[in-house]
Amino acid sequence: MTRTYRRISPVAEDYPASSIRKMFNLALDFPDAVKLTVGEPDFNTPEHIKAAGIRAIENNNTRYVANAGIPELRSAIARKYSGRWDRGIGPDNVMVSFGAMEALTFALDVTVAPGEEVIIPDPSFPNYLGQVHRLGGRAVSVPVRESNDFKLRVEDVRDAITDKTAAVIINSPSNPLGSVMDRTELEQIADLADEHGFTIISDEVYDQMVFDDAVFTSIAEVRPDFDRFLAVGSFSKTYAMTGWRCGFVIGGEDLIAPMSLLQEGLTSSLPGFVQEAALAAIEGPQTAVDMMVASYAERREILIDRINAIDGLHVIRPEATFYAFVNIKEWGLGSWELAIALLENHNLATIPGSAFGPAGEGYLRLTFAVSPETINTACDRLEAFAASR
Repeated sequence: MTRTYRRISPVAEDYPASSIRKMFNLALDFPDAVKLTVGEPDFNTPEHIKAAGIRAIENNNTRYVANAGIPELRSAIARKYSGRWDRGIGPDNVMVSFGAMEALTFALDVTVAPGEEVIIPDPSFPNYLGQVHRLGGRAVSVPVRESNDFKLRVEDVRDAITDKTAAVIINSPSNPLGSVMDRTELEQIADLADEHGFTIISDEVYDQMVFDDAVFTSIAEVRPDFDRFLAVGSFSKTYAMTGWRCGFVIGGEDLIAPMSLLQEGLTSSLPGFVQEAALAAIEGPQTAVDMMVASYAERREILIDRINAIDGLHVIRPEATFYAFVNIKEWGLGSWELAIALLENHNLATIPGSAFGPAGEGYLRLTFAVSPETINTACDRLEAFAASR
């Protein structure tokens, strides 16, 4: 019998690539393009955080540290979220990771076996699909509709549950939708988790980027005795630390403990000097965070007012994050088709809504983590496209 030899594994060969990165790469060929693509703060990391990282390097904190994170940082994260959630969180409930993506990796690793199902919102962050695929799991999408203010509804989750459901990923505040889930929905999804025995993996990286009277509730807050959750957090967005790659995950000790073993086999540990910077971020003054969030709120108003004044476009005012999910359906173009036309003909880079799932078709995601001048220039180009149709 002839054996067939393969150079590339099926997991790698079939990995679902992110269209966000695809558009980002296409935009590189248009160096003068106005970019409303990648969700990254345009602020620099606050000075006291940078100083802490530099000081740690000067003090030779450049060696291996504990796999789960330095005790000081794990304790600081535990104190912060114990206060925010009004529940007992200790350092053994915290795992420090290489950004929120590795935290999500760990959360899925400890809860999902090959062949099991993970329910995810549609539209949602596209890397959820890749992470589930990497484990040999099956992603089951449930729709998130504009008619429901882009909020995941418990009945849609309930309808998707099977005896293979191992986890449900929720994302509030939502990328790309800018919405915040209602507490009542979270409470009912928590009830489903208890009833069916699955884990809720809650992506909460935008938890401090909330505007106006919107109220963010963590899955960890729904009931003091609810423990079927893993909450994923990050320093990237809140503290403008995207390149530092510091994230974390909080959950029950039985779920957190194996993560340090997984870390040992992946990257050993996040650099100590990065963790010292993160410690300064969480324990230092929060005035820079308040300033950044206030600035995003002002930029949001510019974008929303300009978009809703363009014939054929409309957008719900985001409650949180720095994204707007713009309805383009009246223009009669596919979202990828429109994104390419805007890039090639008007030097404007956007992200097609279809990058976030089939339910994202008919939308564009625009980031307002850019200057007001950039927002206005981008909207001028959208107006020019509308006028040219």
